[in-house]
Amino acid sequence: MPKVVLGRPLSKVVIIGLGLIGSSFARGLKKWGLCEEIVGCARSSSTLEKGLDLGVIDTAEKDLSLAVQGADLVFLSMPIGATEKILSTIAPYLGENTIVTDAGSVKGCVVEAAKRVFGEVPENFIPGHPIAGSEKSGVDAGTSGLFLHHKVILTPVSGHSPEAALTVTALWEAMGANVILMDPGTHDKILAATSHLPHLLAYSLVDTMAKDDESLDIFRYAAGGFRDFTRIAASDPTMWHDIFLANRAATLEALDEFTEDLALLRKAVDTGNSQDMLGVFTRAQAAREHFSTILSQRAYLEKMSESMNEKQIEFILQPGSKVSGKLRVTGDKSISHRSIILGSIAEGETDIEGFLEGEDALATLQAFRDLGVVIEGPHQGRVKVYGVGLHGLKAPPGDLYLGNSGTSMRLLAGLLAAQDFSVTLTGDKSLTKRPMGRVATPLRLMGAQIDTGQDGSPPLAIKGNPSLSGIEYPMPMASAQVKSCLLLAGLYADSTTVIEPAPTRDHTERMLRGFGVSVDQRGDTVTLQGGQTLKACSIDIPADISSAAFFIVAGTIAKDSEILLEHVGVNPTRTGVIDILRLMGANISLLNERQVGGEPVADLLVKSADLKGIDIPEALVPLAIDEFPVIFVAAACAQGPTCLRGAEELRVKESDRIQVMADGLVSLGVDAQATPDGILINGKGDGQANVFTEGTVESHGDHRIAMSFSVASLRSSGEIRVLNCANVATSFPSFVSEAQKVGIQIIAKDVQ
Repeated sequence: MPKVVLGRPLSKVVIIGLGLIGSSFARGLKKWGLCEEIVGCARSSSTLEKGLDLGVIDTAEKDLSLAVQGADLVFLSMPIGATEKILSTIAPYLGENTIVTDAGSVKGCVVEAAKRVFGEVPENFIPGHPIAGSEKSGVDAGTSGLFLHHKVILTPVSGHSPEAALTVTALWEAMGANVILMDPGTHDKILAATSHLPHLLAYSLVDTMAKDDESLDIFRYAAGGFRDFTRIAASDPTMWHDIFLANRAATLEALDEFTEDLALLRKAVDTGNSQDMLGVFTRAQAAREHFSTILSQRAYLEKMSESMNEKQIEFILQPGSKVSGKLRVTGDKSISHRSIILGSIAEGETDIEGFLEGEDALATLQAFRDLGVVIEGPHQGRVKVYGVGLHGLKAPPGDLYLGNSGTSMRLLAGLLAAQDFSVTLTGDKSLTKRPMGRVATPLRLMGAQIDTGQDGSPPLAIKGNPSLSGIEYPMPMASAQVKSCLLLAGLYADSTTVIEPAPTRDHTERMLRGFGVSVDQRGDTVTLQGGQTLKACSIDIPADISSAAFFIVAGTIAKDSEILLEHVGVNPTRTGVIDILRLMGANISLLNERQVGGEPVADLLVKSADLKGIDIPEALVPLAIDEFPVIFVAAACAQGPTCLRGAEELRVKESDRIQVMADGLVSLGVDAQATPDGILINGKGDGQANVFTEGTVESHGDHRIAMSFSVASLRSSGEIRVLNCANVATSFPSFVSEAQKVGIQIIAKDVQ
């Protein structure tokens, strides 16, 4: 078996081809002490001499048969068209345990070349492709950091040596690369679209412009866009000639698809079809922005490989004193979701103000772009949705990936169950653990065809049925998401009635009325007649009370504090956090109460208060379900015990919020005991003393846990560190800056 790089260097590495990639690989090996000797091979004696002079290689050898003898690893980094010839030359001289890998940007032809030379792909042959480079070439262009934070795709075939794959992986990771495993065919298809086609287009565009009669002026006055797009046309023509031929089939498939879409865009320009043009441009802008976020590892669509390093953020908090000032926190997440959903199936253009640009709401927005809806924005909270009507949605090009958003998945399940196409809804690791049987079961009663994962979890495979039947459904548990899911499905049925066991947020009912839909709401019963037309409208989204809750508690527990939270939604189905805190003695005033787009809004004035522990009324539990983590922080600062019951729903959120909060409170010196359906917290507060000790809290990637313990720093005796906080972007992307603005001593640290 070959040697595995697990802390000790290889003895001899042979690099065949000393261009940009080969020389960078050699420099990386040297910088990180990954091998004892590097032998360089190249056709040109001058290249070898330069490699020696620069210290890139230790030994130069033009005779490949001599070079590879006794090598631990051979790295092929020459033009891909030479692969079979090189393999044929070195095959008789490779040792039994010698690992062979390469850097070719096409993998199918490399695998086939290996089969022709060896009869079958050797177990120690691990094809690879570093996704890094520049338009520069040559041995002197290489840098040891070329692969840092770049992806390297390995495409080992069936029967490969795990030890060989581990060695190659370890080498690349030691140079700072992120290694992804992929089959050769998938690799070639993806690279044809993302790399090979763009190069082909750049070469073609420059060639076309160069042949124009006015070519001199074209190039003289070309703007930055032309320069940036055509930069890659300066790449090595011979190398790209070989790549296009090697990946001919996949490149042609991508080119044909592009040509077809280009013809449609040309027709739209020719006929002045502004909506088709806008659809292309907005989708492209969103996709490009999404591509950028993937590269910086911020995106909700980070799903390429389990081996990719995820972005890790810690919050570091120093003890605080008081909070003061005024804020308008981000737009309401629940209303942001619904504004996109209903605007998309309305007739006409819906203008939205105050849209929350967090990752959950953006997941919904992107899903509807994939469903064929033209959406402009978001730009500073402004969005314009060009509705397609109740029956205008189109089948998406692939699965709809919804990141961490349970709201997106549950509400979309109801809407998509009634379409005339099939679709699969997927999400990240956290979302795949969330219970979806609660929407799948009643939708099946309406005639929907939905397959779920184990125990009713995602993914949801939905086979659309435009002929749903209305039902009367008594919900077994209070859930606004389940209710909203069924009402959306009910738009396509005859008559649908939902009976709630307890009041839940009614944003869907209010917004449906705003779009001109008649909704009958009597007590705990909501009835909707299907087939009604939604008419576009304007929506001004109020500030999210769930986001405001962190600052409500901050202003309450911090000494000598006063804070004004502006334009907060105070829908009576959402004000449980205010009701509970007032029962504990909080000083919260509602000022300037008004109606905005059917939603009640007010400015909240919060002042410091001495809190007392209470038994939280179970009737308020559904009205504060998302705010309980920060309510627990308030309870820790209260005098006496606070008891919560009837909140088992908290155990199936982004984390088990009952247990995670209990563990975090205990780690900071608070007596907290989790129960099956709630928690008992023995408050330590007397209004002045510090409540929390210094310590480290694990948020388990739950945004509300992370923000809640940030508020706890206002009553801590020392530094609090909160781990795994990247998902705060899902609901409150500006939380850190807003917290700093009012006096919370917080910094976010990238610890990757």
